[in-house]
Amino acid sequence: MIPDNLPAPAAADWDFPRSALGVALLVRHAVRAGLAPEAALAGTGLAVDHLEAPGAVVTAAQELRVVRTLQRHRPGSGAEVGASYDASTFGVLGLALLSSRTVRDAVEVALRYVDLSHAFAIPRAGLVDGRLVVDLDGSGLPADVRAFLLARDATAVDTVLASLVPGGVGARLSLGADRARLEVDAAELARPLPRPTGRAAAQVDRLAEQLCLQAVARRRERTGVAQKVRVLITQRLAAGAPMPEVASALGLSERTLRRRLGAAGTTYRELLEEVRAPLAAELLGAGLPVAEVARRLGYAETAALTHAHRRWAGGPPSSARREHPAFTQRSPRPHLQAPSRTT
Repeated sequence: MIPDNLPAPAAADWDFPRSALGVALLVRHAVRAGLAPEAALAGTGLAVDHLEAPGAVVTAAQELRVVRTLQRHRPGSGAEVGASYDASTFGVLGLALLSSRTVRDAVEVALRYVDLSHAFAIPRAGLVDGRLVVDLDGSGLPADVRAFLLARDATAVDTVLASLVPGGVGARLSLGADRARLEVDAAELARPLPRPTGRAAAQVDRLAEQLCLQAVARRRERTGVAQKVRVLITQRLAAGAPMPEVASALGLSERTLRRRLGAAGTTYRELLEEVRAPLAAELLGAGLPVAEVARRLGYAETAALTHAHRRWAGGPPSSARREHPAFTQRSPRPHLQAPSRTT
C-alpha cells in the first residue's frame, strides 16, 4: 500500500535565492532568439562568467529580469523553456533526484528541497483517489510573467518526472491561466529508478542528501533583505562588494539598507564576513595561493586576508591549507556542476 502523506514544499513562496544554472538556461534560449548573452542579462548586475561558476547563486529578482527580457523577444516560450529541463538543470538537487530509489522518493526530495530548484510556481503534491496530484498555483506571481513562469515550471515538472524512468510515468498536464495540475497514476510512484546497487547506491544516497542539506543550510540561514544582500555580495566579491552598489541593486539608499539590516539583527560588514569566511576556507583548501584568494575575495592587500583569517580561524591562511582534507590527501576535489546542454 502506498502511504498518502507527502511532504509540504520547503518554500512557501518564490522569493528565495536560486542556482544560477536556471538563469544560464534562460540566457541560452535568449541567444536562440537573437540576443547576445550580455543583452539577456541587462539590468541584472550579472556577468556571463558568474553563471558558469560552480555553486553560483542569483536572486529571484535577477532571474525575473531575465525572464522579462526573454519574454519580450520570444513571447509564449515558457513551455519551450520548461521542456528543455532535465535533472542536471538543478545541479545538486538533480543528483539527489537521480539517486532516488523510486519515483516517490524523487518526488519527496523535490518537495523537501524545492528551494534548490528554479521554481516560481511552487508545486504541492498529494494522493487523491489513486492518483498523484501535483498542483502549481501561479496566482501570486507577477502578472506580466505569470503565464510564462507557470507554463515553464509546470512543463519542467512534467518533463523531469517523465525522464526519471524508461517510458515516463504517463502524466497528464492541464495548464490554466493561474494554475496548473499534473496527474499520475499512484502506482507509478513505486517504480524503481535505474541506479547503482548495493554499497555504491547507499554512498550515492548519502552524498546526495548531504549535499542538499549543506546547500539549503547556506541559503536558509538568512531571510529577507539580509539573504538578498548575501547573494549580491557574493556576485560582487572580486570588486570588494561595495555597499553602495549592493544598496543600488536593491533600489535602496545606503542609509535605508543599514537601517533594514539593523532591524534584521545584522550589519553589512557581518554579512560580508559571512560570505568571505567559508569561501576562503574552500579556496585555500583547494590549494590556491593566498594572494589569489585575497584577490578573489576582494581584498586590496594579502595582509588584509591574513588579518581576517586570524579573526575567523585563529591562525594564518596557511593553516587552513594544511588542515583541509583536499590539501592533506593531495586528491582532486570533486565538484558538482551540470554539464552544458544544447537547447
